[in-house]
Amino acid sequence: MEEFGSFYTLGVALALGLLIGMERGWKDREVEEGGRVAGIRTTALIGLLGGIFGLLAQQLGGLVLAVGFVAVAVVLSTAHVVACSRTGDVGITGLVAELLAFSLGAMATLDYVVLATVAAVLTTVLLSVKPFLHRLLKQLERRELHATLKLLLISVVVLPLLPDQGYGPWDALNPYRIWWMVVLISGISYVGYFAMKTIGERKGVMATGLFGGLASSTAVTVNLSRLARQGKIAPNVLAAGVVAACATMFPRVLVVTSVVKAELMLSLLWPMLVMSVACYAAAAVLWRRGSTDEAGDAKLRNPFEIGPALLFAALLAGLMLLSRVLADAFGEAGVYVLAAASGVADVDAITLSLANMSNEAVSLQTAALGVLIAAFVNTLVKAGLSLGIGGRALGLRVGASIVAVVLSGLLTWGLVS
Repeated sequence: MEEFGSFYTLGVALALGLLIGMERGWKDREVEEGGRVAGIRTTALIGLLGGIFGLLAQQLGGLVLAVGFVAVAVVLSTAHVVACSRTGDVGITGLVAELLAFSLGAMATLDYVVLATVAAVLTTVLLSVKPFLHRLLKQLERRELHATLKLLLISVVVLPLLPDQGYGPWDALNPYRIWWMVVLISGISYVGYFAMKTIGERKGVMATGLFGGLASSTAVTVNLSRLARQGKIAPNVLAAGVVAACATMFPRVLVVTSVVKAELMLSLLWPMLVMSVACYAAAAVLWRRGSTDEAGDAKLRNPFEIGPALLFAALLAGLMLLSRVLADAFGEAGVYVLAAASGVADVDAITLSLANMSNEAVSLQTAALGVLIAAFVNTLVKAGLSLGIGGRALGLRVGASIVAVVLSGLLTWGLVS
């Protein structure tokens, strides 16, 4: 049985080398035989060699594996230097890939089969997307690079350092949870920004509404309403973009609550799904009634800024504390008033606050209704913005759709609660 295990792990080591070698061989498929340092067969054999040294290390000690790795690295490095002098290509990606094949082969025989397999697949994928990554890098703006680094800073560096326990009155303020919410909301906006940039603002008002709504449905509403004032785009099309942006909020609430409190997400599932379907259906009807060759121009701001993130953290902390105060002093009525007031400006903060409070300071039913109230108010605010900025033609179309959506949500909540 022990020999069978060794044959199995050696087979995995060979397969992992073969996987990486397939990508390397495909990349250099136009190179003549003998013109490349390592192709599919050589890389597969390097993986097998790593597996053999891994087995020897189990019997003779880790020094054998280290010597084997150094020997393979010297041989490959020498071959790459010779190839570089002939072709002028100073890249070492191939060298690193071959050393990875050896290392992963060794891992497979040292009881890290799953980890080695995952690493080999990721390595192959990373090697194969070189053109896409280079094209993406050329298109990346400095502010977007900085935004990426800031998001990594607050998520990978800052978040793990924060204590995961309550502080202040009622232990209502949990630094880790508050910052985790900031990371979550910032991440959603970040993804929305790049989704919109990839598809392109100029490809249509509907695309602007759908993808811009991921980052800020309010920003989309304001910008499309301004376009309505110019009178160059059909009101039905602009209304479709606004309603589509509003529709994006409902699944976003479900995603946020599913991460923080799955039980709350289940309580909100049917009303949010019904409102999403009603909103998208209204957007589709409006879209069919109008046509345009012009695109919306709902430009989003920087995908991530640390200032707004800190303001959001302060707002969230204040709402969490105020929610506890109101719930303790006035019970459910205080939570509902706060939800309505918060919904005028933002849904995410009160959603996250109530998600953290559910089953603790307030019941799950109260938290769910509070989130719905905030969503209703925030959606109706979009109708007011459309009417106030875009004028009567846009406002009436958006308003009629929004009222129908809110009524569908209220009816669904009444049926399922």
